[in-house]
Amino acid sequence: MGGNEWTATGPYQEDLGAAFRQAQKDELTRDHHGFPGRDIVELWEDEAWQEYILTGGTCTVLDHHALIDAEAGDQFAMMRPLTEAEIRGWAPDGRPTREQWEAATRRLLDPVERGIGRCTVLYRDGEPAEIGYWGCTAD
Repeated sequence: MGGNEWTATGPYQEDLGAAFRQAQKDELTRDHHGFPGRDIVELWEDEAWQEYILTGGTCTVLDHHALIDAEAGDQFAMMRPLTEAEIRGWAPDGRPTREQWEAATRRLLDPVERGIGRCTVLYRDGEPAEIGYWGCTAD
């Protein structure tokens, strides 16, 4: 297997960690992936869930355990916001729109290795509007 790339958007919250957890909760509401009745924390404590993620994954924010600091660098099964420099590489004003994000998708996915997730705030009319998420499954 070779890992599957994916992209998604979720609602904006000033607290990116809270926004990420909400996106995970929303995804579990849409599809529990055969693990009903558990939240994301409980899932990541389950060895069967970990095996599921490592051998196929969901192609969603559920493939990532937690949101880490942008400066931490990529870490397996973690969602990392882009740094300011990374954002300015494809959105020079530092306030990427959904249209800019969609146009840059290939460029943004290319450096993402298996089991890695990234995110950034997307703007509409100069105001934060949603969060763009992307990554590659671990398999």
